[in-house]
Amino acid sequence: MSMCGRFALSAMLTEIAEEFSTNSQPNRTLPFDWNIKPTQDIYIINSPGRAERKIEIVSWGLIAPWSKSGAEAHKSQSQAINARSETVHEKPTFKRAFRSSRCLIPATGYYEWATEFGAFRSKQPFYITSSTGRLLAFAGLHSEWQSPEGVIRKSAALITRDSAGNLATIHDRMPLFLPEDRWDSWLDPSQNSIPELIKLMQVSEPAAGLEFWPVQDLVNSIRNNGEVLIERIEIGEPETLF
Repeated sequence: MSMCGRFALSAMLTEIAEEFSTNSQPNRTLPFDWNIKPTQDIYIINSPGRAERKIEIVSWGLIAPWSKSGAEAHKSQSQAINARSETVHEKPTFKRAFRSSRCLIPATGYYEWATEFGAFRSKQPFYITSSTGRLLAFAGLHSEWQSPEGVIRKSAALITRDSAGNLATIHDRMPLFLPEDRWDSWLDPSQNSIPELIKLMQVSEPAAGLEFWPVQDLVNSIRNNGEVLIERIEIGEPETLF
């Protein structure tokens, strides 16, 4: 399972619009989903202008700009669901989108699987969410790709960084969450200074306001869904503490 390879969103479009103060939204809605997987449709919040925010539906995984067919595009997506904050500005798949088309990706929570270097049983899944009940906002990138047949496909990737705080006892990576007072600058399409964007990603308390608990292995299969996936289970004490 790749880092942050599944997440959950169980919020009405109206809730998302209120949380992110958006001006427009798509003409269709996505169903509540507790097991969102790569290449699936997701919501993003982007900004065509500094004073505007809109909700769009795109697919998860950034399509490589050089993809020559639908099959190539799909394959490239599954390999580009996450971009590392340390290298996003220089990787060929991500660098253009990082400079010109950033977004926020709303979620009610996401899953992480304990690594063998953490404090828990290897591959034990955990659900991570906001301790305040607010929606999470992954920092992300989005782009458009045109197929040979002329079809425009929109896609997005989320950005990850080194884990911090107690999250580091599970996995060494986590999604990048930006303080709300940086959202406007992050979404501003005219902000294309790489040093300034890198500075925006430097957050002093990246895991603030997050809580997590162990869940069943049900999330491992894309066939499983529903609130049962995020129910807390009891597990033994961590096998190793650093």
